[in-house]
Amino acid sequence: MMSAMFILFPRASVSAERIAEVLNKEVSIRDPEKPVHLSKPVRGEIEFRHVDFKYPGAQENVLEDISFIAKPGTMTAIIGTTGSGKSTLVSLIPRFYDVTGGQILLDGIDIRNLYLAELRSQIGFVPQKSMLFSGDIEENIRYGKEDALESEIMKALEVSQIMNLVEESPEGLKRPISQGGMNVSGGQRQRLAIARALVRKAPIYIFDDSFSAIDYKTDRAIRSALKKYAADSVIFLVTQRVAPIRNAEQIIVLHEGQVVGIGMHEQLMKTCEVYRDIALSQLKQEELV
Repeated sequence: MMSAMFILFPRASVSAERIAEVLNKEVSIRDPEKPVHLSKPVRGEIEFRHVDFKYPGAQENVLEDISFIAKPGTMTAIIGTTGSGKSTLVSLIPRFYDVTGGQILLDGIDIRNLYLAELRSQIGFVPQKSMLFSGDIEENIRYGKEDALESEIMKALEVSQIMNLVEESPEGLKRPISQGGMNVSGGQRQRLAIARALVRKAPIYIFDDSFSAIDYKTDRAIRSALKKYAADSVIFLVTQRVAPIRNAEQIIVLHEGQVVGIGMHEQLMKTCEVYRDIALSQLKQEELV
């Protein structure tokens, strides 16, 4: 998987034995026998068509009957109660797991009919726990694109609002990074991981709670720069914060593995109780509209 990747209402606890049983199941994701190739240029449109998912060995679905379309040039934000399946949903797009019911389509093609390498090459993925490696800034960004030009690396760092880490160091791009990124802050680790994904210039970007350690001002600056940098891309943003997604073109609200709301902020405030409860717990009255 590493080669492919670059708060409310806790659910009832599951026994440690059950968790271990699920996690220890071997996941087997293979290339199709007769693969289909994507047409160029890849648009990146993603459609979930009545998707169900349960982890190998589990009895109950984690996701049920998920349907939506994410179009190029738009941001699809995914928010919901704790344990609602937000991260699981986006992990299905690069086929870290396969759906157990329904389909996920990329530009109209079932992703199970694509070569894994071809599918994953279209995606810039930033997971919840951003992993940095022992080396320097440049080497860490090149994990996203080995042949990236220095100008491409600098642009990705600029969009990710982390250029100061380069500019403040006499080593510049050669500034050392320790294993796990322990010599930088949590917010800096996340921004470097975002830059690593952005340097790919992919048609699809997935940010899985990747802004959680970043302050709101910097978060807003990244999103503003990202809108220009990835203007034609499909962007998925998994978050637990309402403020950063109020201007998203599409917000998907999950609760206990099901979609309970799809729309924009203003619409969901009127029609979706789960979304409204989350917003009311986070935003000041003047921010709610």
